[in-house]
Amino acid sequence: MRKRKAALALSAGVMGVSTAAIGSIATEPAVASMQADTPLARMPASELRTSQQFKEALIQEEGVRDVVYRDVAGYPTVGVGHLVRASDGLSVGDRVSYDRILDFLEQDVAEAEAAVVRVVGDLPLFQHEFDALVDLVYNVGEGNLSARESPGLARAIALRDYEGIASELDYRYAGGDLARGLAYRSERRTQMFLNAAYDDPREASGPAATGRA
Repeated sequence: MRKRKAALALSAGVMGVSTAAIGSIATEPAVASMQADTPLARMPASELRTSQQFKEALIQEEGVRDVVYRDVAGYPTVGVGHLVRASDGLSVGDRVSYDRILDFLEQDVAEAEAAVVRVVGDLPLFQHEFDALVDLVYNVGEGNLSARESPGLARAIALRDYEGIASELDYRYAGGDLARGLAYRSERRTQMFLNAAYDDPREASGPAATGRA
């Protein structure tokens, strides 16, 4: 079921269809999906999985590319922001199939979910807080969230200071340079964490706000 929902979102990303329309494609009742994605109380991170709203936002942020390219930091990337590994057997310019893109997405999201559990430990989270932290891992990597690299985040987690955690979700530099796409993504991530708002801040900023992470 989870993979089928991701496939619907990915199809929308590939075809350029608005992700807002994806919910109408799914066969499950909308109410059931909302209940699954929005628990009424904080839960241990180990019991949570990313929501459909998050996957739609992730695909919107990362885009969907079927040819291996170099991202803003210069790393070979393909699919939905999948960083190419030696084991993938891919080089810049190689084309990958739809099914492989979907496999990469599911693999990367699962790894990011597990990383969030390692980072926050037993800290209870709302669904939208978990989603925002998964986005952070997906975007910057687990290594950048260590106590050494992100002491403010580690301190806020230890103190169970949720507003403090939100203030540490801003990562907007790539290769030492300010990346406008990362700045918008950081804003979106923070609003996701604080307000369960998954909307793209670029849409509120008008046509001048362009570019992706």
